[in-house]
Amino acid sequence: MERKAGDLGLPPGPPERVVIVVPQLKRRSSATTGGRGIEARLEEAVGLAKAIDLEVASAGIVPVAVIRPATLLGKGKVEEIAGIARAEQAGLVFVDHALTPVQQRNLEKAWNCKVVDRTGLILEIFGARARTREGTLQVELAHLNYQKSRLVRSWTHLERQRGGFGFLGGPGETQIEADRRMIADRIRRIEQELEGVKRTRDLHRKNRRRVPYPIVALVGYTNAGKSTLFNRLTSATVYAENLLFATLDPTLRAVDLPHGTRAIFSDTVGFISELPTLLIAAFRATLEEVTEADVIVHVRDVAHEDAEAQAQDVNEILRSLGVDPDDAGKIVEVWNKIDLLDPEARERLENIAARREAERRPILVSALTGEGTDALLAAIEDRVVAERPTLSLALDPTDGAGLGWLHRQTEVLSRELDERGRLAVTVRVDPSKVGEVRRRFPSAA
Repeated sequence: MERKAGDLGLPPGPPERVVIVVPQLKRRSSATTGGRGIEARLEEAVGLAKAIDLEVASAGIVPVAVIRPATLLGKGKVEEIAGIARAEQAGLVFVDHALTPVQQRNLEKAWNCKVVDRTGLILEIFGARARTREGTLQVELAHLNYQKSRLVRSWTHLERQRGGFGFLGGPGETQIEADRRMIADRIRRIEQELEGVKRTRDLHRKNRRRVPYPIVALVGYTNAGKSTLFNRLTSATVYAENLLFATLDPTLRAVDLPHGTRAIFSDTVGFISELPTLLIAAFRATLEEVTEADVIVHVRDVAHEDAEAQAQDVNEILRSLGVDPDDAGKIVEVWNKIDLLDPEARERLENIAARREAERRPILVSALTGEGTDALLAAIEDRVVAERPTLSLALDPTDGAGLGWLHRQTEVLSRELDERGRLAVTVRVDPSKVGEVRRRFPSAA
């Protein structure tokens, strides 16, 4: 598969050969970085490169005792990586760390090839994955904000300035200012378009609120199996692949829960450690599906060696969105991919889950085989109906309009004729609709 050129200037054509560099900062820990195993970070960096169809020529961990303002890495390591890039005929070096514009420019000169940092590569992946107009606009907005601070690198051929007293700008300075204005104008236009998208999304949410359909949002670390689980629960055909960020645009599907409650399930973009703040800001409208959700299903890949660190990353992003990850009444934790565990590891996890409080107990599932999904749907329904009061009322059996209204506006749990010939109906009601039901049916109690 050929990779099309992205916004960050990766050339078109066959897969680009890439050298991957994962800096290990000594000031943090010799074995971990940010609570994450360094080997797992390397594996994730390789996964990011493969997600954009890059051919990994070399990948390694580089210890960094002191951060160099000019190049991040020490002089010896810079020269060593330059040799590797030449030997491997790599046209790209991916540094799995944030680089300043100056560091990126200096490394490109030293290595004589394109250099992309973590934020840049994730932006490239998102650009390739976006399918809807909204997703494309969000990625472009994040990319422009990213590039806005890097014009010094984009216009290296125009950096020379004229002599004089300083009040006459040289041609390079003029070009940079013109480019800044172009970027600022485009950002304003995109933000206006996204405001229109946001208003449409808000309108859709208001329409959904008119019927008693709770929202269930699936969140999790990228490649935790969210889309596979979403397909399993909703019988949908969302693209699901063993790739980081396989899906980007949110998908909504209606699902009937075990006792008849209908809910809207939402599959959202996967999270990742050190997710660029530019992307969190750009995708805030999409992520509002999470903040507005009645129930949040946190899908975890328990077969992954870094499962705990990944869970912490997801929880941090939820907090940044204003969601409490410890809210047991709203969060359902799912331990996915149990089909990949050996019997001993599985038994250990089952014992850990069983020792937790009932309301915080995770659900062990396999999205691939469907094991555990019935228990998951039941747990979701328990949370959906927890705060919904149950009302009993009596109707004239001929009141078809009243019964139809109840079916549209409430969840009808049962109906049967009583000894007086009246139709006894039990309904579960959204708290916001209790008053309306009682006004229409004074017998409701």
